Amino acid sequence: MSADCERPHSPQAEPPIGFAPPFIDEETIAAVERVLRSGWITTGPETAAFERELAAYVRVNHVVCGGSWTGLAGVVLDWLGVGPGDEVILPAYTYCATANVVLHRGATPVLVDLPEDGRKDGLNIAWEQVAPLLSPRTKVVMPVDIGGWPVDGAHWKAKLESWTDAHGFQASNEIQKTLGRPLLLSDAAHSLGARVADRPVGGDADITIFSFHAVKNLTTAEGGAAALALPDAFSSEEVYRTLRSHGLHGQTKDAAAKFKQGGKGQWRYDVTHPGFKCNMTDIQAAMGRVALSRYDQDQDHRKQLADAYDRALVGRGLSLPVRKDGTRTSADHLYVILLEEQHAHHRDEIMGRMAEDGIATNVHFPPLPLLTAYAQIGYDIKAFPHAHQLYLRAISLPLHLSISEADVARVVRSLERAMHDLTSANIP
Repeated sequence: MSADCERPHSPQAEPPIGFAPPFIDEETIAAVERVLRSGWITTGPETAAFERELAAYVRVNHVVCGGSWTGLAGVVLDWLGVGPGDEVILPAYTYCATANVVLHRGATPVLVDLPEDGRKDGLNIAWEQVAPLLSPRTKVVMPVDIGGWPVDGAHWKAKLESWTDAHGFQASNEIQKTLGRPLLLSDAAHSLGARVADRPVGGDADITIFSFHAVKNLTTAEGGAAALALPDAFSSEEVYRTLRSHGLHGQTKDAAAKFKQGGKGQWRYDVTHPGFKCNMTDIQAAMGRVALSRYDQDQDHRKQLADAYDRALVGRGLSLPVRKDGTRTSADHLYVILLEEQHAHHRDEIMGRMAEDGIATNVHFPPLPLLTAYAQIGYDIKAFPHAHQLYLRAISLPLHLSISEADVARVVRSLERAMHDLTSANIP
């Protein structure tokens, strides 16, 4: 065994490397304190400002902020009128939220396996697999940008329009009739800052939803945003107001609007439909505005770390993430490596050895049919062999703003030691 593969006598001598701790700096703390001292902490001027700044960043006219990706996705499906008898096409290889929101509406998730060469397009599903699953019941197609690698939304939208021209579309309400085809709803929870043909993700799909959960590249602790890029037949301003209302119990006014200085009866509001509660608070928005103001700089740091992983791991018998091609650039949210298939049975032991070295890793994601909730309603992992096999080989390495290239080198050394020890020992 070489010196590089010897395990240290005291693996905890160096500080631990967490998997994805939130980056909270003094400017973020000051912004939250400012809002707390302002006397207005729920949805108000800070949230409205964050929405405008996000819209400018992703180059759309309107963005709706909410309390979570999940809440906003549910609001969008409700606005479209998705319900029992309808189908939503989405990957089997995704986090459960993507499908949960469909089940909550009484609709059916139609799951798509990864391509046979699943790493070729960054663990994303391919249009060629989606097309055969389209039917008169399809109301939404929801691809997922796994790890920050973006689907080409403009390409998918053009394909969806061509399919509809050939096969027709059965609308069940006026909004669906206006759209005239299934909605292209992008699960971009991982991909704020990714680019396609030098355009930021957010303006190519009909609606693109980002997540600002604690582990995301930009965090508001919890939260999310829906970027609107619907066809010209829709008024972006009107859809913005409607979705905002849907996320606040269907009220026609939020608290800030009700309490503005105004004339007689300013407090009065109506509830036009039984909506849900998933609005974003000004406390969250204050965090988001600070993070957005430095986001490009933060993304440069993540890119440098991912580049360092690429340099250190190339030629090591691993499949590395797809991060750039002729038109697309990843947001570098996750750095997912795939072990060689013959080493997949060592995956959990490798992660355990790295944990002994103080290095946290993760797995993204167990395919939905492996989860009890989905297996119990009839989804069988045998129908999704490529997603299953890639999941068994996957390890997500730490990639966040609190580590350096020296930390990346330490992660790589730990990974190599674990792989060497386990394969040399031929542990079954």
